[in-house]
Amino acid sequence: MVNPELPSWRKTVESQILSVTVYSDKALVTRQGKVSLTGSERSLLISSLPVTLEPESVRVSGKGTVGVRLLAVSCDRIYTTEPVAERVAQLTRQIQQLETEKRHLQAQVDALSLQSQFIDGLRQTTAEPFAQSLSRKNLSLSETLDFLNFLGSQYSEYAIASGECKSQQQELDKQIQALRHSLQIIQTPHAKESFSLIVDVEVAGAGEFDLQVSYMVNHASWTPLYDLRLDSISKTVHLSYLAALTQNTGEDWQNVNLTLSTAKPGLGTLPPKLHPWYIDSLTPQVVRSRRQPSPLLPPIMAMSAPSAEAALPEPEAEIIEDTLITAENMVAEVSTTGSIVTFKLNGGGNIPSDGAPHNTTIFNDDYPCNLQYVTIPRLVSFAYLEASVKNNPDGTTLLAGTANIFRDNMFVGTTQLENIAPGQEFKLNLGIDEGLKIERDLVERQVDKKLIGNQRRTTYAYRLIITNLLNQETDLKLTEQLPISRNEQIKVRLIRTNPPIQLGEMGILEWSLTIPPQQRQEIYYQFTVEHPPELQITGLDI
Repeated sequence: MVNPELPSWRKTVESQILSVTVYSDKALVTRQGKVSLTGSERSLLISSLPVTLEPESVRVSGKGTVGVRLLAVSCDRIYTTEPVAERVAQLTRQIQQLETEKRHLQAQVDALSLQSQFIDGLRQTTAEPFAQSLSRKNLSLSETLDFLNFLGSQYSEYAIASGECKSQQQELDKQIQALRHSLQIIQTPHAKESFSLIVDVEVAGAGEFDLQVSYMVNHASWTPLYDLRLDSISKTVHLSYLAALTQNTGEDWQNVNLTLSTAKPGLGTLPPKLHPWYIDSLTPQVVRSRRQPSPLLPPIMAMSAPSAEAALPEPEAEIIEDTLITAENMVAEVSTTGSIVTFKLNGGGNIPSDGAPHNTTIFNDDYPCNLQYVTIPRLVSFAYLEASVKNNPDGTTLLAGTANIFRDNMFVGTTQLENIAPGQEFKLNLGIDEGLKIERDLVERQVDKKLIGNQRRTTYAYRLIITNLLNQETDLKLTEQLPISRNEQIKVRLIRTNPPIQLGEMGILEWSLTIPPQQRQEIYYQFTVEHPPELQITGLDI
């Protein structure tokens, strides 16, 4: 319930949010309010704080032109019922207006029905006289057709108009039903829950005082989001480091100073402790109901020492000139303390409490990259473009998050970035590039007619042709694969490769090629499979 009037020794402080620091699963909110003191006050009240507030996290401080001692702070949970008369009247007016429109539509439907019935009656009464007149040649065929066309067009026109009116009536019924549902919800009393913050004070005299309050709220978070744009001509990756902020704390953040932090205040400062790990035989458990313990009252918080400094200056209003100015992206101030990274956004934050993600830019930067194509012709006949990018050694850690990848302003897809430390290299897959043509052919499959040492040997050979259709020199990593025997009686041997390379682990063959523009490169390799003739081979898919 709400106190009807405050006692003279308690004064309400009207406050607004100044700054918000958002963590991975909560946020630290700082409010400030100015109040004129007479010297008789014993407590200050800030009301309508959200229920997502953590009472044990509340901290207060202040300064002003009069000495104030902050004694204690407490949080009271308040239940109120919002006034609904105005909203009820508004919904009622909307329902009445829609019902009036529905009645007008029904009147049109009735009129169209009468007109349609008249046309139908006219058709029935004139059918026989028209037939007789036509047989006696008193009416021409064209006159008859004109009359029939008139009947048909009028009947069709009335039917179409009636159908449209009925469709509009159905839509109005849906709107009326939705409004009546909203009206029923509003007319059902619902208690609104909030916190009131009470600060006990000792005031030395009359003067102005600025009270500042900070507290943690739940249902707020931020996650990294990236836009990575490759310029294939300059071989540069433009990185936009974004943050997707989501909050459903119960209070909107309007024109606040936003800071993003990777700290995790909810995890505490001490490492967890191990407890005994018990095991036992399974025995039936008797379920007993237990009363939930009452929540503990929040402890008294330590207060900042008061000061007699002048009131804080109001921020200057932004002047908007009537000229065309190129838009600039907001850039954050980045600071690192140990493993904790903090981004202070240089601009006002406007994040409503709607639970939807809102993107804001942290910073933009360009990174040189090395481009390379990779292909595995045994699986696909395409080449994939890959960029090797190195994070700036003097930059900041790129946190794990989703990255949207663009190649020359064309959207390629999304990928997940892991944590990338300053100076660390990472790779970006940029999709298929049809500028490289890959051909792979089995050019030899020969079974020896004679057994060699009671072994049957089959020789396989492949030829691959890579054509560079691009107008620039291209680096390509091409990977092929030999079968691997899981039976000691089956032997797989690499006979020849051109260009020559060494066989890698797990039967991998890997060539690093540099192909000039508009040129082609040929690769050839040959291997044998030997096994006893009575042994049936499986898995040798050629």
